[in-house]
Amino acid sequence: MTAATVNPVLRTPPAAPAEAAAHFRASLAFHADVSDVAAALAAGGDAGFVVLDSRSTAAWDQGHVPGAVHLPTALVPEQARRLLDPSVPVVTYCWGPGCNGATRAALALAELGYQVKEMLGGFEYWVREGFEFETWEGHERRPPDPLTAPASGGDCGC
Repeated sequence: MTAATVNPVLRTPPAAPAEAAAHFRASLAFHADVSDVAAALAAGGDAGFVVLDSRSTAAWDQGHVPGAVHLPTALVPEQARRLLDPSVPVVTYCWGPGCNGATRAALALAELGYQVKEMLGGFEYWVREGFEFETWEGHERRPPDPLTAPASGGDCGC
């Protein structure tokens, strides 16, 4: 192929396999899938991590992951030590892929010395995959969106 015929996908060549493996291995150290978080929490007992909702109080009231700790991103530096055990890993989330609040909360927690991952998809994908959530009125669950969860529900099989 000449430079003029290279398509946009291959205009920048893929990384070498070893470099790609290192990148994707590192990515898994920073991110958790909604289905994996739900499965770990549903297994009962100590999941080995705490889930942190980094959204505003109004968003929290609309719905949140059952058992999550509510700590808006802006309050992490002043309140994390009061609410979270530094020896327990934290999984942060916000609204969804269009929101970087979970990323900013994860950064603030990491700077305070916490082990942290970000839940990919946030609350949006938690709900879209059909997992139960809490509101101030009680527990709710919506049918899984077939574009984000298999018809049988649960794990994406990835």
